[in-house]
Amino acid sequence: MEPDLFTAAAEDRQEKDPSSSPLAVRMRPRILDEVVGQQHLLKPGSPLRRLVEGSGGPAGASSVILWGPPGTGKTTLAYVVSKATNKRFVELSAITAGVKEVRAVIESARRATGGYGKETVLFLDEIHRFSKAQQDSLLPAVENRWVTLIAATTENPYFSIISPLLSRSLLLTLESLTDDDLRDLLRRALTDERGLGGAVTLPEDAEAHLLRIAGGDARRALTALEAAAGAAIATGEAEITLATLEATVDRAAVKYDRDGDQHYDVASALIKSIRGSDVDAALHYLARMIEAGEDPRFIARRLMISASEDIGLADPTALPTAVAAAQAVAMIGFPEAALTLSHATIALALAPKSNAATLAISAAREDVRKGLAGPVPAHLRDGHYKGAAKLGHAQGYVYPHDVQGGIAAQQYAPDAVLDRRYYTPTRYGAEARYADVVERVRERLGRSGGSAEPS
Repeated sequence: MEPDLFTAAAEDRQEKDPSSSPLAVRMRPRILDEVVGQQHLLKPGSPLRRLVEGSGGPAGASSVILWGPPGTGKTTLAYVVSKATNKRFVELSAITAGVKEVRAVIESARRATGGYGKETVLFLDEIHRFSKAQQDSLLPAVENRWVTLIAATTENPYFSIISPLLSRSLLLTLESLTDDDLRDLLRRALTDERGLGGAVTLPEDAEAHLLRIAGGDARRALTALEAAAGAAIATGEAEITLATLEATVDRAAVKYDRDGDQHYDVASALIKSIRGSDVDAALHYLARMIEAGEDPRFIARRLMISASEDIGLADPTALPTAVAAAQAVAMIGFPEAALTLSHATIALALAPKSNAATLAISAAREDVRKGLAGPVPAHLRDGHYKGAAKLGHAQGYVYPHDVQGGIAAQQYAPDAVLDRRYYTPTRYGAEARYADVVERVRERLGRSGGSAEPS
């Protein structure tokens, strides 16, 4: 018997005793019209519609990669395809399957196509868990259409799926469900005979809280509803009160995957909130990372980068604060490290901002990449080795400490970049003082007329 997404035995058991399956499984849509959300993927002529409706001809249905957060309907869409299509439907999970299983499915699909013209749809869940070699094993089958692949992933495919497989498939992005989508789903689950069959009701305040903790995840919403409904029924209540829901669902699960792209998205949001001086938003993202169990050293490293990248000399204490926080975090760890990270995050968010140091080194590096380097002026070269004087190295160098004011008016930059001015200080915070200093120094060095920006 071929592997199937939902085996006949499981379906038979569900039909005889629906309560034996979780509410999220019982309420899984059977046809596309029951699917909530993702309407941008379900329009007439869309790849998923064509898979379900069996559209063929010279332009057959394409393999697709479904990318989206958990609970947005990736497995549901595959289930609908499995129920509606006349094609063979085979399911594998990248968690348990390997190259051997993939090759067995492909060989079986080739026999089915050649023997009795039956096409095969392969649903591969968690494809991002496949190694490069395992993903490579899918290429011939997808390219020659021995199978039509439906692959599901919660990870950014551009990071986790090999380019040849991406180029042979359509990438379909699923979006988090809206509150309206989830509201429709919850109300359907409350009344539908496959669901709770009207056993309990859900008042508006409890519904609003349930939507809030669901975070756009249908599976999480239905799981929480089922748990709360069970608690209400056990105590003889006719409705799921807010108190019952809060007692059943202690708190919202943090929507954050330390090994996935959400890890980078939330970290990026933290830094951008600090850059934008929104201390409250910054603390929100910091809290999400902490509650998800993020490595505190990773957070501390990002704060140190932010201190130089976005604050710089506008607040010279920003970098020492971030470095001190990193050292403290390494010494104390969680949970106390949360206090230190909060301290540093608040300080950086409220500090005056300047990216002048970032722009300065970027401009200087760009010139170097363009070849604007040139020889080091002879009087600046090393003169400590024998024979340096005969080459003219270090000859004529003026020692700044011997000069009144400590600034020796001599050429320091190579000829190729003599007119470049990389550092353009702002007038924000403490950097205003540096702005005055740099202009005086450049004038003393005879460089006040240089170009403000590298060309």
